[in-house]
Amino acid sequence: MSDPRVPGGVVHELPADLRQTLIADDSVLEAWNDITPLARNEFICWVEDAKQDKTRERRIRRTREELEEGKRRPCCWPGCKHRDKTG
Repeated sequence: MSDPRVPGGVVHELPADLRQTLIADDSVLEAWNDITPLARNEFICWVEDAKQDKTRERRIRRTREELEEGKRRPCCWPGCKHRDKTG
């Protein structure tokens, strides 16, 4: 089986642990590929912004769950602080 290409965001590269979660379920990967690069960036930044491993793991799990629920942005996240808001 070939390794699927999984796109990242507009500022952030896709971290390996989040990638593994996405490719583990075809419907989650399909949902990931269906959202915009900016939306993917928001999920990635939310995961990367975690200060503790436990928080990061929970956010990766929530990313999968929210994509399964049809959400296109992480719930309750003010947005990526690393991207230019005007661009």
